[in-house]
Formats: sequence, structure tokens, C-alpha cells
Amino acid sequence: MKRILHLTSSILGTDSKSIQLGKAVVEKIMDKYPASTADEVNLVELEVPHLTPATLRTFFTPGDQLSDDDRQSIRYSDEAIAQLMAADILVVGAPLYNLTIHTALKSWIDHITRAGITFKYSEQGPVGLVTGKKVYVAMSSGGVYSHGPGQDKDFVAPLLTSIFGLLGMTDVTVFRAEGLKVPGIMEHAMDKAIESIVID
Repeated sequence: MKRILHLTSSILGTDSKSIQLGKAVVEKIMDKYPASTADEVNLVELEVPHLTPATLRTFFTPGDQLSDDDRQSIRYSDEAIAQLMAADILVVGAPLYNLTIHTALKSWIDHITRAGITFKYSEQGPVGLVTGKKVYVAMSSGGVYSHGPGQDKDFVAPLLTSIFGLLGMTDVTVFRAEGLKVPGIMEHAMDKAIESIVID
């Protein structure tokens, strides 16, 4: 049995290919691990707050010095981290918008990336504290970015792999529904993406 946290960050609702791909990944996980549970969180509908100066300052304020206003400003961050820590497997829906991730997903990342909680600094550099988790990224894109001339313009897969690695989640697999707007590719892009799903 696994606890799955499925994050979505698409603005397309039921038409979203990243959401469809993410759901297919969750189904495959549940096939492999019967009786698993999945918690789906739509970051766009949730309207994850962007970081403010007050919130960032509170991140670095000792717990015994936090005011009621401080605690309110980091309430979402604390909840998001608790939800992440409780999960065994993270499935992240990540459509490529203008070569990178949606701001809702970026805001979630900003709230879970906290020194002393999800990573720490050492003389050798940052050390991730979120360990023992598997991450699957369900990425979608109108063009092809896994290879060819578009490869150096993919700022989704490398970004997410790097940030999760910083936090200690180094076991990251990316599944791609790509070429969704490219004639000759788009017709079979989703079938190919779903067929590529292998849960290890």
C-alpha cells in the first residue's frame, strides 16, 4: 500500500493532457500496489499564494518567536510540507507553458522549499531532508522537447528534477505527452505517452 500525492497544475481542466497522463500514472501505481490511496490536489484551483516578503521572513524566524500573524502567513507552507511528507509517491502534472512550469506549481515549490525543514545547508552544500520518496512527473507539451532542436528549450523536466533532488527526492521519472500540436505526432501522442508508463 502506498500513499500517493497527485499534484495538477494545468489551466485546461478536463481537456488537460498532463492531468490525463497523471491520472494514468496513478492508476498504474494502484495496479502495482493494491489498496493504495491517492490524494489529488489542483494547485490552480487552490490558488496557491505567491511568496511575500513577510512569508519569506517568517521562514527564517525561530518557532518560539512566531506571532499569530507569522503563523498565519506560513499556514499553507506548513500544510503543503506535511502533505508531502506523508506521501510515499509524488505524481506531478507539469504542462509546459512558455517553456517552463505554471506559476501555481512554482508557488507550491517555493512553499515547500524551506531551509531546516525540507533541506539544510552543510559545508559540502545543500542536503535534502525529504527522502525515501518516488517522484513521477506527467509532462505535456505542444512541441517535442525530449530530443531534437527543442531539447535545450525544456525548462520543465530539468527544473523539477533539480529542485526535487535538492530536497532529497532523487528518484525522479518523467513521462511525456509531447508533440500534442504537431501534425503527424499529435494523433498518437497520448497513446504513446500512456504506453510509456512503467512503475518501478
